[in-house]
Amino acid sequence: VCFIPGGLDCSISFVSHVLGKVCVQGRQKEILGVLVPRLTDLTKSDCIWQRICWRLVECVPDRWMEAVILGFVQRAPGADVLSRLLGNLVVKNKKAQFVVTQKMLLLQYGHTTEVLQNLLGYLSLESLRRTLLLRVLQELLETWSSISAVKHSPAEQQLYISKAILICLSHLKESEIESCRQELLTSMMEGVKCHLDSSLPQLRHLGMVVAESISLKINTEGPVLKFEYEEDDEIRELKSLLVQTPPFCVVPSLPDDDRSEKAGAALPLVPEGNEKPHTAAPVMPDEESDAELDSDDDLIPYDMSEDKELKIRAPVYIRDCIEVLAGSRSEDVDKWEATVKALESLVRKNPAATREVSVELAKILLHLEEKTCIEGFVELRQRAQVAVLTTDPIPVAKYLTSQFYSLNYSLRQRMDILDVLVLAAQELSCPKFHGKTKHSGAQKPCIQLLRGSDSSKDWRRIVDERIKSKTQRFDMGQSRVELASHPNKFNSVAGHFFFPLIQHFDRPLTTFDLLGEDHLVLGRLVHTLAILMYLAVNTVAVTAMGKALLEFVWALRFHTDSYVRQGLLSCISSLLLSVPTERILADMTEELLETQSWLGDVLEKDPDGDCRRLALQNLLLMENLKKKLEAIPS
Repeated sequence: VCFIPGGLDCSISFVSHVLGKVCVQGRQKEILGVLVPRLTDLTKSDCIWQRICWRLVECVPDRWMEAVILGFVQRAPGADVLSRLLGNLVVKNKKAQFVVTQKMLLLQYGHTTEVLQNLLGYLSLESLRRTLLLRVLQELLETWSSISAVKHSPAEQQLYISKAILICLSHLKESEIESCRQELLTSMMEGVKCHLDSSLPQLRHLGMVVAESISLKINTEGPVLKFEYEEDDEIRELKSLLVQTPPFCVVPSLPDDDRSEKAGAALPLVPEGNEKPHTAAPVMPDEESDAELDSDDDLIPYDMSEDKELKIRAPVYIRDCIEVLAGSRSEDVDKWEATVKALESLVRKNPAATREVSVELAKILLHLEEKTCIEGFVELRQRAQVAVLTTDPIPVAKYLTSQFYSLNYSLRQRMDILDVLVLAAQELSCPKFHGKTKHSGAQKPCIQLLRGSDSSKDWRRIVDERIKSKTQRFDMGQSRVELASHPNKFNSVAGHFFFPLIQHFDRPLTTFDLLGEDHLVLGRLVHTLAILMYLAVNTVAVTAMGKALLEFVWALRFHTDSYVRQGLLSCISSLLLSVPTERILADMTEELLETQSWLGDVLEKDPDGDCRRLALQNLLLMENLKKKLEAIPS
């Protein structure tokens, strides 16, 4: 930086043009990496240099303003430094105002959390800019509470907007919160509803955290919203954004030892960890202490070291289990627990007796509720249901699939039916799981649908492995040991699992509408059909299943929920992997050509990253299919 002697006037518009031209050419890092630290030091205590710096950025032409502002925001060490460097640029320059309040917050979502903190902290540090902060918060909340934005924008953008909202809330003063309390409450109620309606757990958690934060700000004295969810690193980071770090806690110029001492002196004394402030112990009167001494402390306790807990014997017959589980007497709670724990092994040991009462037992297990706080009850009940279904597949599958579309069932019960069908289908198609009473880590089925949408990732991993196994490789690796072959027991029953589920999806019931508000269950149904299609490889019904599944996918291909679209794309993957090539070419040529065009549109236009990845995977599978066709001699 040069100095002009003699108090001469000068113009720095040429320097501003050079700065803008260099930044827009992609050299922000090189020029601002040197310029920003130098200007930071010069503007600390010199108001003349502050005015020079403000003039420098104000004279940048509008066509280059975005690149310059973005570079300053990214490289400023803090909001206070950015305020010194830019001044009230966003108030004076319309282009700068658009970039800061619209483009970087609502149209882009790739910036880091530190950039967001710099940007919104800059707006909060001066009274003229605080009106822009309130306007930005209002627009962010409108986007966050828009059901269209939640459905059609990627999860990364939703996370970015949620972070911006929490940072804005951390900068609000009490008077500002009071003035916009009603608007905050309205946005909170609308936003949390559309987020909780989402099928993606990440979006539901974002809605919960933001709603909790807004409630905490507008209800400082009364009750606040509180949701139940498992905290992860993402949620902890979001919650930390609601608390501002005081500027005096950061002393960057001090050595490490001195810094800790200064910070300790600046901060108030707060008890560490879970320690609580010591309070004076209450002084007890002499009479009360004497009465306490006269208590029964001098009595000798009974020796109970050799006492043994009475163990309740579990039933040894299937019909006895039905009587216990169907009974309502409260005094049989211990026997009920023992029955639930032993039922799976009993069913697998007595297949003939189970077949006699299989449908009745399946009905009892489907409606079974937890009477006591038994550990792993949901898993125990699910294992017993899978054991009954694998022991007598056709009648039990008919019962479960018919109940899926029946009245008077909760969404949880309908999703339990899908979980059981998938796990039983996998066990039947992979006989190594059959007859295992103890489900160790290696023996558990790979597909677990109990945790919601996470299940799709597990089975997609299996599909990816199968795709790799079909890929030709020219290098010589280690020889593989051939696995022992087993008959596929799913072959003869695949249609009983699949076709009843796909028949009535478009018929709304009084309490159940798959094509309406119950899209979460629709997403689970679509993923279930994809898994059943994948497990039906080499079965007799696989071609008919593939044709029906392709028609099902085509009817729902434009669904607005991203989880449903992911399931539809997974269905295409399963179809291409399971149906024999010659049957695909003979029976589904026209449908596949239309599907290929749709996949291309998804790859280019779908806002969800997983959907684009699955569409690309399906297009590659189709390309492999085409190459295989060309390799066949005519």
